Amino acid sequence: MLRVGNLQRSIDFYTKVMGMTLLKTTENTEYKYSLAFVGYGSNPDHAELELTYNWGVESYDMGTAYGHLAIAVPDAYAACEKIRNAGGKVTREAGPVKGGTTVIAFITDPDGYKVELIQRDFA
Repeated sequence: MLRVGNLQRSIDFYTKVMGMTLLKTTENTEYKYSLAFVGYGSNPDHAELELTYNWGVESYDMGTAYGHLAIAVPDAYAACEKIRNAGGKVTREAGPVKGGTTVIAFITDPDGYKVELIQRDFA
């Protein structure tokens, strides 16, 4: 779950830039928050990312325990190009991880969360 400062902006990023699907939205008027669930498919076959907007809270401090999300992609180079062309911010271009051969890249979402793209063979 990520707390976000603008729910629609985050939904747009994860669907239009990252290619996920908006799976479900809910609102809780009593406790003043809205949720959106996005993913490349639904549970239990795929992981879902919960985006939480607490009404009136536009930003959060990043916690020191938080590192980043990681998403497997078949081609990190192509994913960076697609994300960049869709308006996303690539903060580390695709290439081998230092001291290894695994190809990774990093992007940043609109709230500043880091997302690692890890190139995996899906065959």
